[in-house]
Amino acid sequence: MLDTDQGKTLLQMARAAIAKVLGLDSHELPRSDWLEKPGATFVTLTLHGQLRGCIGSLEAHRPLIDDVRQNAVAAALRDPRFPPLSKAEFAEVVVEVSLLSASESISFRDEADALAQLHPSRDGVILEYGAHRATFLPQVWAQLPDPRTFIAHLKNKAGLPDGFWSDEIRLSRYTVQKWSEGKHHG
Repeated sequence: MLDTDQGKTLLQMARAAIAKVLGLDSHELPRSDWLEKPGATFVTLTLHGQLRGCIGSLEAHRPLIDDVRQNAVAAALRDPRFPPLSKAEFAEVVVEVSLLSASESISFRDEADALAQLHPSRDGVILEYGAHRATFLPQVWAQLPDPRTFIAHLKNKAGLPDGFWSDEIRLSRYTVQKWSEGKHHG
């Protein structure tokens, strides 16, 4: 768990990384020991309340400082759902950083059992089936509060039909600690 000041630092790092790649003034924040520890993050960008980019890591595989910076730039420039963020949009975009816990596998008998084990608003969920893989951060529960609907949309995101089910599906969950410019949620 990070404190509020550390969360603010992550937000500043994400914004500075985007500014730098757009050729705008940015300031480098000093590297600290806690930033050198491995961390998995998602950086979400919203513009006028609408999603504008979201890219992240499901597993801690590099220092937290590098994960935030690289995911921020990817969310701004390489989210395939959106054109690259413009300099004009940068001034109005809201940055959010989510720090993920390690994921844990969910054991279940069937889809109904899996749905019953989900904790809306708390669980981030990873769905895997063969080469298909997708995740929703816990924040997505705000738009999709029903577990059946949540999982149906997650299947679609993974490229599967919403009614699809197989004994080969794997589900994992994680939690996040998130910071958004102007607010913090643990």
